[in-house]
Amino acid sequence: MILTNLRLADCNPDATQSAVIEDAAIEIFDGHIRWVGPRADSPPGPVTDLGGRLVTPALIDCHTHLVHGGHRAGEFAKRLNGMTYARIAGEGGGILATLSATRTASVDDLVRQALPRLDALLAEGVATVEVKSGYGLDLATERRMLQAARRLGGLRPVEIVTTFLGAHAVPPEFKGRSDAYLAEVCIPALTTLASEGLVDQVDAFCETIAFTTDQAATVLAAAKALNLPVKLHAEQLAHTGGTALAARAAALSADHVEYATTQDAALMAASGTVAVLLPGAFYTLQERQGPPVAAFREHGVSMAVATDCNPGSSPLTSLLLAMNMACTLFGLTPSEALLGTTAHAARALGKADRGRVAPGLRADLAVWNVTDPSELAYRIGFNPLFYRYFNGISC
Repeated sequence: MILTNLRLADCNPDATQSAVIEDAAIEIFDGHIRWVGPRADSPPGPVTDLGGRLVTPALIDCHTHLVHGGHRAGEFAKRLNGMTYARIAGEGGGILATLSATRTASVDDLVRQALPRLDALLAEGVATVEVKSGYGLDLATERRMLQAARRLGGLRPVEIVTTFLGAHAVPPEFKGRSDAYLAEVCIPALTTLASEGLVDQVDAFCETIAFTTDQAATVLAAAKALNLPVKLHAEQLAHTGGTALAARAAALSADHVEYATTQDAALMAASGTVAVLLPGAFYTLQERQGPPVAAFREHGVSMAVATDCNPGSSPLTSLLLAMNMACTLFGLTPSEALLGTTAHAARALGKADRGRVAPGLRADLAVWNVTDPSELAYRIGFNPLFYRYFNGISC
């Protein structure tokens, strides 16, 4: 199949900004891109005319907590009245508030609640979604969360990447005994669930209200022993050394990173660790310190952008809005925001087969009713998707 009469933003991460190929064509064969170039040079084959629309790689949401029970709308009102995220968490809210609703939910319940959130992402051109566990904090619930995530990938044309986040918080039954929780529950659960094929990668919440750098390092070491790639929630609320830990561990990504430093940026550049920017949480929590974007640029750190879709700090199911927020709140350019949801998001998940439009890569594409790639980050509350291709099939 030849897609023709289109404007192509190929999202080459080595370019200073996404190149646009005018009057381009793309050949798709067996779910992959076989040829890309000017329409005048396209090979023979059945043609689909896209009417001059813009084509990009399908978008990638590389950081979500899509599967969970219940909601935390009440905390939104508390924050509006001046209560901090840390105080809410200290009083039993935050992550622990979602724990009970998730522990009592079946796999069917979790799938049913997550599907509308997933559908909202897919409707905006997303084809790959990372989904974390971490609202069970026991073996049985973490398993159900990961099983629900896997099932989502069978119910919709999307690839789900599962992340074990057992080191998300300390459950009430282990209050004051975080080391014991890691040793007795978290790491054994990781080992078990990895053996069941439910875990693609491993994350930990390294923060003043969660786990220390030494504790997070223990979790990452356990993941490495299982040959699983790692990532880390780091420097969201304070500078604790999580980003440096992520770099030392050659993590795929360090996520949030509002309190990362220029020195952290240099370490991330050396290790190839991607900075995942999560403007939805920054906005919802009314934070004031943004990530060190200038330092990331200076040192050549790849910057991804994701929704951080979760019930508390970022109830966001629009990756297009996250792109706009990354520009308006963090100072990214529209080209950087697009690369952050395509090529750099793919790097943050260790997926070298997507995120760009180039021969040999997956034919995951988004077709937009716009002509300028900047419109994707520029518009607010507007979805210009015409349709998308997942593994070479239009949907």
